[in-house]
Amino acid sequence: MTGSRVDVRSEEMGRDLVALVLTVVELLRQLMERQAIRRVEQGDLSAEQVEEIGTTLMLLDERMAELCAQHGVRPEDLNLDLGPLGSLLPRH
Repeated sequence: MTGSRVDVRSEEMGRDLVALVLTVVELLRQLMERQAIRRVEQGDLSAEQVEEIGTTLMLLDERMAELCAQHGVRPEDLNLDLGPLGSLLPRH
């Protein structure tokens, strides 16, 4: 199959891989955030735990923004269109 090789070192492929990894991380971050909100609303956490979770989620959100900027990925690029199922990530 001469001439039909895929250049796995291309910048576009690398950017797409970074976007996929960041999409998975963002999905997990949002799931953790929703779980934390549920626990806060249920009153399961102390004030110190609520503060710690809030700080952690804020720092994680900032780090995600930094990683997106560093790799030239816009946050909206992380929201995959799943066709009839809608988008992967909820819109804020």
